[in-house]
Amino acid sequence: MTFSSPEQGLGKGYHVQRILETHAHADHLTAASYLQARLSGTQTTKPAIGIGKRIGQVQTLFGHRYGVAQHEREGVFDKLFEDDEAFSIGNIQAIAIHLPGHTPDHLGYMTGDNVFCGDSLFHVDIGTARCDFPGGSASNLYRSGRRLLSLPGHVKIWTGHDYPPDGRTDPVPWTTVQDHRAHNKHLKDGIAEDEFVALRKARDANLGEPRLLHQSLQTNIRGGQLPEPTASGHRMLRVPLKLGGLSW
Repeated sequence: MTFSSPEQGLGKGYHVQRILETHAHADHLTAASYLQARLSGTQTTKPAIGIGKRIGQVQTLFGHRYGVAQHEREGVFDKLFEDDEAFSIGNIQAIAIHLPGHTPDHLGYMTGDNVFCGDSLFHVDIGTARCDFPGGSASNLYRSGRRLLSLPGHVKIWTGHDYPPDGRTDPVPWTTVQDHRAHNKHLKDGIAEDEFVALRKARDANLGEPRLLHQSLQTNIRGGQLPEPTASGHRMLRVPLKLGGLSW
């Protein structure tokens, strides 16, 4: 069951204990900090924002690239998960699974017969996520994907994105391991690692950068918090200029 606003969940009587990030996204802004602030005003405790322990590598890389001050990115996440760390959400038991490839810090979360895999696997007719961001690795994504597909066949894999291709109009939120093994266009049984790496690199070479790349990364390494105001009172994000060698 999903909700599009904090009020919808609270209206059902739910108490939100954790907000879980799979990685620092490069194509949209996280709502983690916004949700935490909204929920903190309507329930008795502040929900903790969790992410994998390798987020520090990503914060350092892009913090230096965009000039994000260290104090704006330190301590913005309340919980840094170890690989395969077990934790609880109320009385639900879960495991944080390291799934590198799309990004080096990428996690999935498994609870019961469900895995929320973030941007590692997509629906079977799309395959897998791109690996050309800094720290990405097609080899690692192959191994992460095959790790997921080694789970029992009935387990549901919930994807973080779905981009229905031509011929499919409705989004598909989850697919079983069994169906991925039979039909995933990039990772089905019989596709070897070298074959996957070649097709993934060829695919990534023709992809443009996400439209909100720079805005997303600067916000998401802050855990979704906005930049501090400048002396003029404005909150600013930086966008690199691509001059193609021109100068004046």
